[in-house]
Amino acid sequence: MKKVFIPLIMVALLALIPYVAVTYANMSYLFGVIIPYAAAFIFVAGFLWRLFDWLRRPVPFPIVTTCGQEKSLDWVKQNHLESPSTRFGAAVRVLSEVLFFRSLFRNTKAELHTGPELVYASSKWLWMGGLAFHWSLLIIGLRHARFFFLEPPAFIAALEHADSFLELTLPAFFMTDAIVLAALTFLVARRIRDAKLRIISLQTDFFPLFLIGGIVLAGMGMRYLEKVDILSIKALMMGLVSFSFEAPGEIGALFFVHLFLVSMLAIYFPFSKLMHAGAIFLSPTRNLANNSREKLHRNPWNKPGKFRTYAEYEDEFREKMKKAGLPVEKD
Repeated sequence: MKKVFIPLIMVALLALIPYVAVTYANMSYLFGVIIPYAAAFIFVAGFLWRLFDWLRRPVPFPIVTTCGQEKSLDWVKQNHLESPSTRFGAAVRVLSEVLFFRSLFRNTKAELHTGPELVYASSKWLWMGGLAFHWSLLIIGLRHARFFFLEPPAFIAALEHADSFLELTLPAFFMTDAIVLAALTFLVARRIRDAKLRIISLQTDFFPLFLIGGIVLAGMGMRYLEKVDILSIKALMMGLVSFSFEAPGEIGALFFVHLFLVSMLAIYFPFSKLMHAGAIFLSPTRNLANNSREKLHRNPWNKPGKFRTYAEYEDEFREKMKKAGLPVEKD
């Protein structure tokens, strides 16, 4: 179980570093200004470099993954979503994958039962857990946009109201906080409980889950347990996005734990499996149109070949063709 406990201990140590440094060494400027700027630079530079590295790789043939009827004869009904033949259709297919995880929805699991008998079954729990996890993170990220505006946009305020409409606690309890923690628990437990998945799982599979969990717990701690100065946080965030290097005000140490873990996630992001967030848009199995029947795709790696006409071929081999009794066009 070292592959589980080592990432968990690493995240705990990462959370302890800013808490101790800010509480006992007054290093709020380092963890509130310098490290966030460095993390943002590494994130943007690393993200763009990975995208550039993928974009410069040639795709000689269409390798679209499809599970529907492609465009063929007029009387054959085409599946425009599963097998798009236009760029617009391919874009819709990618967006449906990004927003609704369509391929994961069709995912199946194989289990060996007594007999022995191999049984295939639906695996919708993984789809539901992944969808809840990613959508909750998206909503939480949008809610945090209010810290970067003097007056938050109307849709951010509406989103906050919808997320907290149950009004279970004071301050209002956000449903996405509970959903993302439940989804994280499910994803971690699934990797530990399933023997096959546990064998192929690495420390790098558990680390980002624990890191995101630490970020969520630190954020919930600031909201419901240890109160922090929201106005000072907003002033710091607005100063960061305006490239101001002013020192942060008096903010609780738990906020710097939250911000430091977010910075570590930003640094880790471009060099990890989390880059699937950008790779999905550049995947040739998803973003290409399935038009191989109507468009000739040439391999850019092939050297230009020398071709000759049949007349030239016959001029070279006419006498041998006559001796072999083969018909020729010219005597």
